[in-house]
Amino acid sequence: MTLLKMTGIGKVFPGVRALDGVDLEVVEGEVHCLLGQNGAGKSTLIKVLAGAHQPDEGEITWRGERTALPSPVAALRLGVATVYQELDLVPGLSVAENVFLGHEPSRFGFTGGRAARRRTRALLARLGHPGIDPDREVGLLPAAGQQLVSLARALAHDARLIVMDEPTAALAADEVDNLFRIVAELTADGVAVLYISHRLEEIRRIGTRVTVLKDGRTVAADLPADTPTAELVDLMSGRRVEAVFPHRDASAVDLTREVLVVEGLTRRGEFRDVSFRVRAGEVLGIAGLVGAGRSEVLETVFGARTPDAGVVRVDGRPVTPGSVPAAVRAGIGLAPEERKAQGLLLDLTVAHNVTLAALPAYSTAGVVDRARELRDSRTALERLDLRPADPGRLVAEFSGGNQQKVVVARWLVRGCRVLLLDEPTRGVDVGARAELYRVVHELAAAGVAVVLVSSEVAEVLGLADRVLVLRDGEVVADRAADELTESDVLDLVMAGSAVTGPMTGPVTRPVTGSVTEEGQ
Repeated sequence: MTLLKMTGIGKVFPGVRALDGVDLEVVEGEVHCLLGQNGAGKSTLIKVLAGAHQPDEGEITWRGERTALPSPVAALRLGVATVYQELDLVPGLSVAENVFLGHEPSRFGFTGGRAARRRTRALLARLGHPGIDPDREVGLLPAAGQQLVSLARALAHDARLIVMDEPTAALAADEVDNLFRIVAELTADGVAVLYISHRLEEIRRIGTRVTVLKDGRTVAADLPADTPTAELVDLMSGRRVEAVFPHRDASAVDLTREVLVVEGLTRRGEFRDVSFRVRAGEVLGIAGLVGAGRSEVLETVFGARTPDAGVVRVDGRPVTPGSVPAAVRAGIGLAPEERKAQGLLLDLTVAHNVTLAALPAYSTAGVVDRARELRDSRTALERLDLRPADPGRLVAEFSGGNQQKVVVARWLVRGCRVLLLDEPTRGVDVGARAELYRVVHELAAAGVAVVLVSSEVAEVLGLADRVLVLRDGEVVADRAADELTESDVLDLVMAGSAVTGPMTGPVTRPVTGSVTEEGQ
């Protein structure tokens, strides 16, 4: 039975037509996959479905009856729950309070905190994580834990349609398996799932049918989930993206110049005795499970966390620990995992965000040279193929992938010596990934030392010259990328056998992959 039908949906924002006649049909008990590049209209469409935006054109029917979704509350009451890519939890509230926010269990007009905790515990057990404390402050949970809380909240509404926007972006491999198990159980009960992901291998694994959006329009519908990758990429981008990991000459690495040196870096309870060196023009990839300490290491190198021991040096000079300004002055830049919460000022323009780390260079006697700021920002955005490359727009108006480009553009303008990238392609489409990979190689070719953290092993091996593997906060491998396979890295991540290689050995590149070979 058809559960949801959206016909001719249009939505216009000032100067932008985000949706231009989108059609979508979802039936009960299916996993309907929605694909499209960043900026294709996916986020706007699901916000219309969630009641957060009102369509300017078109019709929505629910179980054959025309309906309106004037608010998120109305959508939830109808049976539509959304798990957003950028989680919309309230950090200061507990897990249980977030799960039942707005529909707290009550009796005789009194809120039942005990009932909320009991039901939250049952929902988390259903999700395979009974150990999460319902009373714990949700802001203290890692990204993967917060994702599970958001999913538990959707289940708490007994929804008939659950929208999942990049739900595996912050999950480890075993947690992805658990999520897919839950999805299979839900669809077996007749619940429909609208699944949005840039990881095409997930679409093939979990999907029933596929709809593709491009430039705010539906360009393909009712495609089987096993549609060849090349065909899907063609539909999404209008062009072929042949090389996922473009070839780069290993001679770009200057073996004699160590730009970044990290020695004995330690933070109690997070990681211990982490040491590595990155040469000029080298890309170091860091692999490990969620919670292994990857992000914490990058944030400590950047000065956002204060180490208990260890030293960070750039070009031989020590960097003041626990000081972001000192790290930036030393030439270190960070594109954080949680770009909205940690990397962007959403209420400011793209230009203000791009020049933020280099603001003194644009100021004279406290007056900012806006014309130069706009010009330099536009140049960086065009280099990253931001669409539209309009530095005067608010950064909040852009899709997640384009916001990531804004963060990277900041460090292009700053001219950093060391670039730390934490999950840089999380929520980024195939075409935009290729563009980001190209920029990483360009920066490395210019002598920048790049450190990349990614949950996708293929990405680490495809981009990096060397790979550092973390397990439970300790380094268990430090090897040339071409000496490792995906299976090797996964074995090290899970088993933690210490395998190290000489830092002075030759640097070579892995074989360039294609879209099909890498499963993108």
